Amino acid sequence: MSFFESVVVITGMFLVTFGVRFVLFARAHKVVMPEFVEKALRFVPVAVLTAIITPMILMPTKTLDLSWHNPWLIGGVAAFTTGVWRQNQLLTISVGVVAFFVAKYALNF
Repeated sequence: MSFFESVVVITGMFLVTFGVRFVLFARAHKVVMPEFVEKALRFVPVAVLTAIITPMILMPTKTLDLSWHNPWLIGGVAAFTTGVWRQNQLLTISVGVVAFFVAKYALNF
């Protein structure tokens, strides 16, 4: 691919991405969503993060691994327990990461 073709492709990708987002943002203040939609949209980040993390925790080797030899599962359980118990995001992440690394390196799993 020549330099000119690369510039054309990158410019086209920019125009498409910017165009779609500009239209949505330009209309955003004129559209009023129902309360139940706004309430439901608050759960989207949690749902997306769960969908990304769950396969990584439960299937680190592309097969289901629910044993205690799975450091991802140990870190996930530790983070979940801490999150439910303390309701503190930084502490939850820290405990999960520490539990993962302890399981992975200190226990030689």
